[in-house]
Amino acid sequence: MARKNYPDEFKRDAVALYRDTEGATVTVIAAELGVSEATLSAWCRAAGVPIRHRKPGSASMPAPGVETAEQELARLRAENQQLRADKTKLATERDILRSAAKYFAGETNW
Repeated sequence: MARKNYPDEFKRDAVALYRDTEGATVTVIAAELGVSEATLSAWCRAAGVPIRHRKPGSASMPAPGVETAEQELARLRAENQQLRADKTKLATERDILRSAAKYFAGETNW
């Protein structure tokens, strides 16, 4: 298989996407971007971004039923934080796609 050369901007954007996405794993981000896990891990290490390891049971949802005001507040804050992280991730992905579109539009010979 031929070795792919990615632009530096793509590498920086990929690392930023991983760093700014709360709870993201290298596996998920690499699959979304179409690069190997090892490649994304190497880019993160080169940029000084620590690789997070998913803790088992960390994504547990509260049990259904009546919740106290404190539990509801904690749940809503966590949901708000997750939504903000998703918004950041989507904005970064959009910027990556815009950059890719500009890059490929410049290569066409129409």
